[in-house]
Amino acid sequence: MKHLKYLLLLLLFTAMVPSCTEDFEELNTNPTALTAANVDVTLLGQGFARAQYYAMNGLHWRFQISQNLFSDLYAQYFATTAANFDSDRYVEVGRWIDLCWGSFYGQAAPDLKFVEDFANENGLVGEGALAKIWKVHGYHRVTDYWGPVIYSQFGNGETSVAYDAQEDIYRSFFPLLDEAVATLNGMRGGNVFGSNDQLFGGDVDQWITFANSLRLRLAMRVKYADPSLAKTEAEKAVAAGVMTSNADNAYISTTGNSLNPFTTITNWGEFRMSALMESILKGFDDPRMAAYFNPAASGDSDGDGIPYEGLRNGQAKVDKVPALNSDNSDMNTKWLPLGKGGANPPHKVMTACEMYFLRAEGALEGWNMGGTTKDLYEQGIATSMEEEGGFDPGAYISSTATPAAADASSPPTTDIPVAFDEGGTKERQLEQIITQKWIGLYPDGWEAWAEVRRTGYPKLYPLLHVENPDLSVDDIFRRMTFVESEFSNNGAAVEAAMGLSELAAGDKNSTRVWWDKK
Repeated sequence: MKHLKYLLLLLLFTAMVPSCTEDFEELNTNPTALTAANVDVTLLGQGFARAQYYAMNGLHWRFQISQNLFSDLYAQYFATTAANFDSDRYVEVGRWIDLCWGSFYGQAAPDLKFVEDFANENGLVGEGALAKIWKVHGYHRVTDYWGPVIYSQFGNGETSVAYDAQEDIYRSFFPLLDEAVATLNGMRGGNVFGSNDQLFGGDVDQWITFANSLRLRLAMRVKYADPSLAKTEAEKAVAAGVMTSNADNAYISTTGNSLNPFTTITNWGEFRMSALMESILKGFDDPRMAAYFNPAASGDSDGDGIPYEGLRNGQAKVDKVPALNSDNSDMNTKWLPLGKGGANPPHKVMTACEMYFLRAEGALEGWNMGGTTKDLYEQGIATSMEEEGGFDPGAYISSTATPAAADASSPPTTDIPVAFDEGGTKERQLEQIITQKWIGLYPDGWEAWAEVRRTGYPKLYPLLHVENPDLSVDDIFRRMTFVESEFSNNGAAVEAAMGLSELAAGDKNSTRVWWDKK
């Protein structure tokens, strides 16, 4: 692969230099200053900051083609209103997904590898530990999209770089977290990378909690593929201490020069609230609806007395008319451009509410999660309510309200209530947990789509139209296919990856990744 052959050389000139002045505020570093001989911890910290920002696809257009035009739609947080955005009809637009791949492997992965290698070679154990944790976070997102990806051989300097099976990648994550946490446990109360760390300002104790929480997320991700591993790692994570309050939450910091990507892409007017969001939030009378979305500019178009409106995914191109923007709800003002009253909120990475729902699911399996399924479920809701606006969760948690019809032709996809159904089946209780988790994860469509695939929840609306012969309107989009640039530049490795047993069904959007076993 051509760009990988020269990764370390290119890194000497690019790791600390933003692609434009709007990328990242503190990274305008002289490119000639970065060499292995004269990098100091401050410059290394700036490289780590870049790795954090770009692993989350922080720059607006990279975020749009990586998340907003794929996983945000396949989790049914949003539906597109732009006529030429075919991904909402299950078309995997090749140039977009190729740029998504390149965004990670051309930016985040090189920066991360440089930081990790330099820290290890120079005895910077704390810096190396943080790099390992962020490596696990970054690569789990990438492998969740594709399944097999370049991982262990990244940056090897060869013209052909092998892919790793997703199973092997996931199994390597837990020992990496073990190593990192063992190091940081000996540094409790300390600080690494200082203000260059965009998550916690270098706070070692918070990084330990983040690593434990990441372990819990990954453990639950493999529940249906390896139940024994999932139980062991989940119980280990909870015993070590995961996020329990919103003070523990992980967000990428934003500034005037490193914007939350939604702050830019909302200005382009190309997506709106989905019908599934409308159905669930309206039916539950969920106070977070007003924190997540604005009323539709045209008002209450469906006559239900509530001016929050969503549209079905898979709209035909001819039906994508300008009125869709005014007839349906945009994101809440805080995510709009600064000139339109936006607040440039920090970029969500992981929060305590997710941990409570993960623990509730574990407790449902009979695992030791430090609480009952019902209590952890309710704590997840309460923590999300506090995070999103300090709403009182009391009446909501006991509500028997169920999802509503989004419109006359879109009845609700389920009849689950908010109140935990103590007499319900295990599967019904799981649906409640994951549906509330889906609400709490918003607007992290990357993670929400992974959970939709893993569990089948929340139950999605069928698409109105599909233009992918590999999928029907009732199907869940399962994975991204290998990108064209890899066939051109790394063909032998891609062909070998296609022969892996976990891709026995083929390099298709209907093929399940390794952990997708339910």
